[in-house]
Amino acid sequence: MLVTGFAILVGIGTALLLMPWAREPGIPANLVVALFTSTSAVCVTGLAVVDTATYWSPFGELVILGLVQVGGFGFMTGSTLLLLLIVGRTGLRDRILAQAATGDIALGGVLAIVRRVALFTLIVEAAGAAILFVSFLADGRDPIESAWFGVFHAVTAFNNAGFDLFGGFRSLADFATSPVILVTIGILIVLGGIGVAIVADVINKRTWGRLALESKLVLLTTLVLLVGGAVLFGALEWSNPATLGAIPVEYRPLNALFESVTLRSAGFAVVDHGAIGEAALFVAMALMFIGGASGSTAGGIKVNTFSVLLIAIVSTVRGQASAEAFGRRMPDSLLYRAISVALLSIAFVFVVAFGVVVLAGTPFVDSTFESISAFGTVGLTTGITPTLPDSARILVAIAMFVGRLGPLTLVIALAARERSLHYRPALESMRIG
Repeated sequence: MLVTGFAILVGIGTALLLMPWAREPGIPANLVVALFTSTSAVCVTGLAVVDTATYWSPFGELVILGLVQVGGFGFMTGSTLLLLLIVGRTGLRDRILAQAATGDIALGGVLAIVRRVALFTLIVEAAGAAILFVSFLADGRDPIESAWFGVFHAVTAFNNAGFDLFGGFRSLADFATSPVILVTIGILIVLGGIGVAIVADVINKRTWGRLALESKLVLLTTLVLLVGGAVLFGALEWSNPATLGAIPVEYRPLNALFESVTLRSAGFAVVDHGAIGEAALFVAMALMFIGGASGSTAGGIKVNTFSVLLIAIVSTVRGQASAEAFGRRMPDSLLYRAISVALLSIAFVFVVAFGVVVLAGTPFVDSTFESISAFGTVGLTTGITPTLPDSARILVAIAMFVGRLGPLTLVIALAARERSLHYRPALESMRIG
């Protein structure tokens, strides 16, 4: 259901983008470009092989925006709504799928969660669009363009998709000294990357001690990654004249923090990632691979998965028999799923990187960065995306598709296969290390 639903959505988007009025006059149709762009939008990635502002017409931009919104909202949530409209009810199977998409615990609350997600999305995006509209208007743009830019970038930011309309593949480079725009887009990215379940838990319980274990881990790990990423990126690129070094000193900390935010899964950029050093690229790839929270618009293996693995390591070092955090013990099955997601994701990324190197002949570091960006549905690139041959573009599109659906589908499949055993095999140990 997941794979078929997203594939159909990608197909619809591709067909719409192939329409003559979806491109600027004089630009011929290109199936691979339309397929790549549709996949990137549906999977809320933001990787682009053509310049969004100059290649696509207003209709094409509207199609991209719609695909981003539907993809970010989550096809499982949308499928539940469609099923309600068609047959007027939902079966247990559909409720379980919707539960996995939204992170809800009680099956009976799925429909309420769907409404909550829709309301949360609209409120956050509307607030962001209003602030961006005023900012773009103050920047000298006309009211119509400011309104369209405000809506477009509020939606793509909240959905952690890096599509922009500024042209020339510049992303947000022109706004490195515009704190209001960077802070607004940054907040939209963080809220979208945390997800409605965590935000709702914080609003409802208000105190740290009452928060669910998942909320505590997601918030704490997110904070550490954001601050740590900003410090590392800022330290490594502070004097690079092609990146942070070209920005006035007083704005460099903010830009370093924004980079740490956008690297988690958003894909907006204030610096040229093709010009940053390999050490900073290493930090960027780590942040992209981890991604945002489960049940959010972000990609990656998810902060939740990373937290479980980290807690398991700490618990093992402490000599504890099980993974424990904040006075709570995690089931072993959760750890097994986290290990499966992480290791299979690493293997997949390396396979894609190898394929990009073979098909496009690009350097290993650039190919690996591109592969992780696609798998993590981030949308950042060192500049090789527009130069990729069609074969490599299709491979990267597959990586975006798998990155969006793979971890979630794998977790659902593993959970569905779990069964209680009436016996346990004999215990036998082996050497490791």
